[in-house]
Amino acid sequence: MIKITIFVARKAELTFEEFDSYWREKHAPLIKSVTEFSRHVRKYVQSHLASSDVPLAQGSDFDGVAELWFDSVESLNTAFNEPRYMELIRPDELKFVDLDRCVSIVCEEFQVI
Repeated sequence: MIKITIFVARKAELTFEEFDSYWREKHAPLIKSVTEFSRHVRKYVQSHLASSDVPLAQGSDFDGVAELWFDSVESLNTAFNEPRYMELIRPDELKFVDLDRCVSIVCEEFQVI
């Protein structure tokens, strides 16, 4: 199983609350609705920052983490090159995400516990 982990940074003009709401309420349903993309995804998880009152949550450059699982690197590449991803999902990401500040890694998952 291959997983892409994306450390997500919001656009500077958005408050955290605006970003958080958009990502959860608009972008997530869009991902599910574009079957040309979502058919390749085995699992998609959004991790939203907890309260800023949590000591370990202080000082992060990121506003959340997205994790997407695929059967292979090939299926990951196919998903992100689907025409409907490029037509619908990518433009939506540009509404709330600062892509230049995001960091992503692709890994093979090794479950320990």
